[in-house]
Parts: sequence; structure tokens; C-alpha cells
Amino acid sequence: MARTEATTAAPSVTGPRGRNQRAVVRLLGARGALSRATIARALELSPTTVGGIVADLVADGTIVENPADPAARGRGRPARTFGLAPRGGVVGGVDVGRSHVRAALATADGQVVVEREVPLPLGHSGPETTPVVLDLLAQLIAGSGRAPGDLRAVGLGLPGPVERSTQTVGPGTILSGWVGYDMAGEVGARLGVPAATDNDANLAILAEARWGAARGVRDAVYVKVSTGIGAGMVLDGHLHRGFGGTAGELGHSPVEPAGVVCRCGNRGCLETVASVPSALEMLRPTLGPDLTIDRVIDASDAGDPACRRVIEDVGRHVGRGVALLANLVDPELILLGGPFVRAGDAFLGAVRTGLRRDAIPSVAARARVERGLLGERAAVLGALALALEAAPLPGGAVPDSSAR
Repeated sequence: MARTEATTAAPSVTGPRGRNQRAVVRLLGARGALSRATIARALELSPTTVGGIVADLVADGTIVENPADPAARGRGRPARTFGLAPRGGVVGGVDVGRSHVRAALATADGQVVVEREVPLPLGHSGPETTPVVLDLLAQLIAGSGRAPGDLRAVGLGLPGPVERSTQTVGPGTILSGWVGYDMAGEVGARLGVPAATDNDANLAILAEARWGAARGVRDAVYVKVSTGIGAGMVLDGHLHRGFGGTAGELGHSPVEPAGVVCRCGNRGCLETVASVPSALEMLRPTLGPDLTIDRVIDASDAGDPACRRVIEDVGRHVGRGVALLANLVDPELILLGGPFVRAGDAFLGAVRTGLRRDAIPSVAARARVERGLLGERAAVLGALALALEAAPLPGGAVPDSSAR
């Protein structure tokens, strides 16, 4: 991949016009190239105002006009889009899971330079894993031919709630050794760059909204069903984290009042009946203690009735939980991620059935249920998008997050 090292000047105008210029730059950094009309709608500015801002930013080299897409369809000429001008350096994205860490580097325009995954021991903690993350980033920087000083910012994803005010991992994460740990503070201090942490489902919807199935969708939900169940939401074009940062903890929504006690302390949470551990627990008495979710899905594909039944049961339970969420936020698109999506219609069809059964009919009729396009890479790509928001703009200005 060709590298560009051009540098652009940050918007330096003060007052409302300067604030609007910086808002445009932040928007393009978070969502990639956009047309004038899309910028105007997203920032609630007049087309005339946006036209003037775009002209100024093009003139000073902060943004560039992209060539028209020859594949675009529709009446008349396709709308011209504008994106951030290439600038030096890279950002890092890190996705920490229960048994792995995946990291990647990307240029300022979001092009991935290098990506790698390494295993982690079960039960790992924040202090134990941070050196692994730092070493992995160092390997990627060296392997891409970059110098350590080329790193501009790092985004970090974790499978659990992240408190917005402290950037620490809150209770409820499947990684109990991470509760209260400030990974962004540790990594940022060691590397000397801005760093930010967020929940992996939030990062997945951020990535899908920029590069994947939710591109151009203003109200979308991403539900990851794995060891736990989390939801990331883009509402009215903005990532919605909630007041404290824990919005979307769908797995801890009670759905079975007489069910088993969940690790969060409540009884009958969705996670207790619709997660990888719950599925394996139902099947291991007959299929053996070494059963894995991959073997369950393969067996279901081959026609095993027990495995298919469990996958469909999980899907219907997830559909019930998704219905609760859909009734509240009325999304246009519901994306599913995690290992169960590999089961295809056995899972996706069951989720759609559960949604239709339990959601308000008008909501269920409007909402599309699809699998995410980015697969296992969604969280690390979202971490890159988070890093692009945190990266210092040329001239030293740091964009604020547009998330609610």
C-alpha cells in the first residue's frame, strides 16, 4: 500500500465559522468522505454555510475533493464528496477479547496498513495484558516501516462497559481482572499519544457505520452475541454511549424472571439463555465436555437436530432481547455479530422470528435484521475509527468526540 506523508494545516479561524470548520473536520475524520448535502444534514447547517466552509478547507489544504464514483447510479451526476487530506503518521486500533488481542495500524484516511492477532490466556487482567498490547503495537510499527514517533493516537476496545468519565472498565465485563483499570491512561502515558477506550460493541457499530453495512444509516444497532451480549447504537447519526457510558448492556436485561442467577447478580438475564456458554452448557451433557461453539455450528450445518435446535433457541431469545431494544429506539437496521452468525439462517431467521413476535408490529416491520459485514474485524476497525477521532489534527487541535 502506498504511503502519503503530506501535511495539512488545521483550521485556524476563530468564532462560529472556526467552530463549524472544526466540526466538519471532526465529522470527516469519524465518517470518511461525505458530500456537502450529507455534511449539512449531519451538522444541521445550511447548504450555503457548508459550501463556504468546504471551499475554505479545500483552499487551505485541510480537505480534498474526491473524484466522482463512476459506478454511482441515479439521476444526474453523482454528488461530489470531500475527505481529509492525507497527512503523515498512523493511528493504532486494539481489540482485547476474552482469549485474544487484535491490533492494526491505519493511515489518516482509514486505510489499514497492517493487522495482527495473538492469543491471550483465559482470565487475563489489565496490568498483565497492557505490556502485550504495547509490544504488539511496537511490532506493527516496526513491521510497517514506520518509526515510533509516527503513531498519533490509539483506540482500545474491551468486552464490557467503559465509564465515560474515567475511561475505566466497569462491573459487568466478562474480564473480571479489568474492572477499574484505565487501559487508555496506561497506554497513552507509555506511548505519549492520545488514547481512548470503549466497549467492543460500540466500536463495532462505529466501524460498520463508517465502512460496513450501516454506512449511510442514521439509526442502527449492532448486537454482538458471544460470551456476553452487548449492543452498540448509532442514533440520529451519533454513537450513543449513555450518560455514564454503559448504554447497550443488553445481555443483562432480565427475560426469564424464574431463570438462573446471572453473574451480574440479577436473575434470568438474556445472557443466561442466549450466549456461547449457555448454548454449550445445554449440549455438553450429551456431546461431551470438550464441545466448542465452532463444532456446534458445524454439526448444525451437517443436520444435527440438537445443535440446530439450540442455535435456533438462542436466536429466538436474542430476538426477544432485540425486540425490547427496538421498541425503545426504533432502529432502521439491526446488525448481528459474534460466532452464531456463522450458522446463517438457523440463527438469523430465529432472531427475526423473535423480533416479529415480541416487538411492536410497526417497529418489527421496518427494522432490517442482517449480519455485520466486517465480521471478527469489526471491533479493531472501530478502535481505529476511535483513534482517528482522538488523533491530534495538524497544528495541534484535538477533535472532540461527536458521540452522545
